[in-house]
Amino acid sequence: MDEFKNRVQSLVDQGWEKYLARAYCLVKASGQLDHKITQSKLAEVGQNIALYQETDQLFSRLQQKIHKIDEGIELEFYLISGGFVEIPRNTPLAKDFRQMWGCEFHYGESGEIEFLKKQMTHAEKTRYLYYISQGIEDAENEKDLVYNFQSSNAEDLHVPLDQVIYVGDGASDVPCFDVMGQYGGMSIGIYGEGHSAKDWENLESITKTQKLSNLVPAGYKEETELVRSLYLCVECIAKRIALRKLREEGE
Repeated sequence: MDEFKNRVQSLVDQGWEKYLARAYCLVKASGQLDHKITQSKLAEVGQNIALYQETDQLFSRLQQKIHKIDEGIELEFYLISGGFVEIPRNTPLAKDFRQMWGCEFHYGESGEIEFLKKQMTHAEKTRYLYYISQGIEDAENEKDLVYNFQSSNAEDLHVPLDQVIYVGDGASDVPCFDVMGQYGGMSIGIYGEGHSAKDWENLESITKTQKLSNLVPAGYKEETELVRSLYLCVECIAKRIALRKLREEGE
């Protein structure tokens, strides 16, 4: 693993983008292996990945919190990942997501990875927030590349950005934190086991518009700070929506 990271870092030091360098090194490594990296192999990784305890219960629990406030409000889940999306698409959690986006490979006739088909850079993630807001599920790069959130009225959006909760675990999510800060959404930062909030990547450089609603350790049991934070976020948004609906009924 260290050897692979060193190869990727060597390319990055030569001016490569990290995502392209990582994909290139994987393609080169696959060509040298007896057991090639294939679409089915990546799917197998997703099927066997170890999940945090009670992760599979989070989605229904959040829905229940919202429905106690207003049964007409629905909660949707999306994944925007800098990783290879073939892996999460094959986890038990995939059924709970409306859409998943991430880096994708082109596969040859034998199923082996040959080239990177789609990449998800730090800045690229913000474009998919736009897709969620507009209700776009099949992105057309040339058509949808230029966007302005302020050009659409809130009532015309599938999900206004002030009704979005963005959860991220590091520096690649900072551009999305910024978008959330500008448009009134909420952001939660996560750090892994064995770390603390002080260790969180780039915490000191986050600006006022990138501030997090909370920074919490990973963990999906009901009593964890992460889950309690998510409960408060969805309840806050649901109450705002319910209040607006009540006001509109009286007009």
